[in-house]
Amino acid sequence: MRKVERYPVEGPNALWQVYRTVSPWKAVRNFIFIQIARYCPILPVKNWIYTKVLGMKVGKHTAFALMVMVDVFFPERIEVGENTIIGYNTTILTHEYLIKEYRLGNVKIGQNVMIGANTTILPGVTIGDHAVVAAGSVVHKDVAPYSFVGGNPFREIGNSRSEEEHRP
Repeated sequence: MRKVERYPVEGPNALWQVYRTVSPWKAVRNFIFIQIARYCPILPVKNWIYTKVLGMKVGKHTAFALMVMVDVFFPERIEVGENTIIGYNTTILTHEYLIKEYRLGNVKIGQNVMIGANTTILPGVTIGDHAVVAAGSVVHKDVAPYSFVGGNPFREIGNSRSEEEHRP
């Protein structure tokens, strides 16, 4: 089960009530800077935007590929460890606005993780160190360290330990 906080709403669906939960000015500012980062080819500039402007925790030598879309409303709930690669056009969400409730959850991606292109990471999940997520996957629950997962819904395909790491 994902670790999310649930907030019930009354009246119209939760997305119609979004600006009761987040400032519209914050959303516009975040959207502008996220779009700049999505198209920026310079990794240190991207990471500066993510950490200094959006409040994300991003480890040293982490690389966000072109077109990565981080959560526009709550990017500060995203933490990515060192030396991790987030593949092209991946989406990282920390919110879900539903009919009768909205949910918020932190996303934690470990160190030395490889996220394939076009992956969607849902709120409230942790991806362990050295994990590999295949391209096109939907990460809807936690991924154990050293796991190799893929699909929609994802399933474990194997592990990401090299043969050298298995030797005594």
